[in-house]
Amino acid sequence: MVGKIKNLRKALAEATTYERWIAIALELDYLERKVEWKESFRCNLYNYELIYHRLNQLKVLHEQKNVAELARALREGLHHDLGNMGNPALYERSYVGTKHLIEEYVSQVCFALNYVCDSELPDLAGQKKVEFFKDTLLSFGRPALLLSGGASLGVFHIGVVKALWTRGLLPKIIAGSSVGSIIAGMLGTHTDAELPGMWDPETHNLRAWKWNGLFKGFLGKGFMDPKTLRACLRSNIGEFSFQEAYERTGRSINITVSPTEHHQMPRLLSRYTSPYLLVWSASQASCSVPGIFPPTKLLKKDESGELTAYMPKLRWVDGSVVSDLPIERLMHLYDVNFSIVSQTNPHIVPFLTHQKNRQNAGMLTWPGRFLKSEVEFRGKALFDFLRKRIGPEALRQLSGQAYTILAQSYYGDVTIAPQYDYRHYASLLKNPTNEFVNEMILAGERATWPKIAMIKTHAKISQTLERCIARAEEKCVAEAPVLRLKKGNAA
Repeated sequence: MVGKIKNLRKALAEATTYERWIAIALELDYLERKVEWKESFRCNLYNYELIYHRLNQLKVLHEQKNVAELARALREGLHHDLGNMGNPALYERSYVGTKHLIEEYVSQVCFALNYVCDSELPDLAGQKKVEFFKDTLLSFGRPALLLSGGASLGVFHIGVVKALWTRGLLPKIIAGSSVGSIIAGMLGTHTDAELPGMWDPETHNLRAWKWNGLFKGFLGKGFMDPKTLRACLRSNIGEFSFQEAYERTGRSINITVSPTEHHQMPRLLSRYTSPYLLVWSASQASCSVPGIFPPTKLLKKDESGELTAYMPKLRWVDGSVVSDLPIERLMHLYDVNFSIVSQTNPHIVPFLTHQKNRQNAGMLTWPGRFLKSEVEFRGKALFDFLRKRIGPEALRQLSGQAYTILAQSYYGDVTIAPQYDYRHYASLLKNPTNEFVNEMILAGERATWPKIAMIKTHAKISQTLERCIARAEEKCVAEAPVLRLKKGNAA
């Protein structure tokens, strides 16, 4: 038995498809007696009594066909992370899934939402039904996918996207900085029918890096050629503005950029904040790592569709310098309640602590955690002082960048990250080969598969609400001519 489990664990780590991975994971759950844990409701990690009560309430109302009370129960009782059912520890006990009670509750909620949406209610018809689902979604919240910087290692993000999309779990709200902005831009400008092409490196322009020379680098023109980067971005993303991208795909993409001026704040560029801005232009600014690429202008489309400068006096640089993961801004713009982070920054990944260790660190590790916290605290204080007081401009800017790196949080509710070795660091500033892209895509998929259950628990309800809104709106549009005709006949 021990030998079989060991072989299965090895096969799990080497799985090349989700179907193969989940088949092995389910067998391991059975052999390691984790199925019994999933079937038992009782656990001190969540309020199982509350969830059990809510589940039975929804079932009874549906069996009674009491649509009005079912709608009220959903509207007033549907809360994100009910009973702490999103506790990460609940998703670390088994290879696949979590407590069956949680999974059944999420399924029952989605079933009830669809039932209300497709039922006729005199007091909840037409636009009122649309507003009902919009208000419920506003209360419940949405998931978002955030893609970090990481230079050429950021092709790992494509594997994360593939794993989520093929399971129907890719959020509509996507943010990216630096290389993450390229992947976000591609997601925002390619329809669902076109997305499978992203998994094939042959369809991409992978030539983003071209040596610009030491002389130009020291003159501030960048050690890498910005024209080559621009051609790469325009080839992969196209000539879409943020508004045009949203109208094409329905995905709300967001790109972070950092200012070069002292009195400017970092910006989150999106269809809300800058609808006419070109997506590839925002991505180029977000990819302009200080020293590697020069600061860049932003471009937008004018009324006639011609390209023109956006805030022409300002220049912008790498978004991950100040705001690698703009979670708080997304919460304000989109009511995001759950963040999925794909983290590939080479200076961050080695220091990421596994989710389980972060949640369940025992007393034996407290000296190390205390030391780490002290270093972060003292380091931020030191660099904050230097960036405000030091004289030489170059040192002041370096101190400012060090401060922002230490001050940021690099985790999400779910954090997906690769495992690096020396080969990856050697490929950091190189144009990736097709073989390297395929390797990193598979690594992204493998890192995402164990997180699917937790993501599904958080995302499935909000996605069902979005689909209900779309159906209710379609019905309103279809019924509008009939209502106008009835009103005309009555008059």
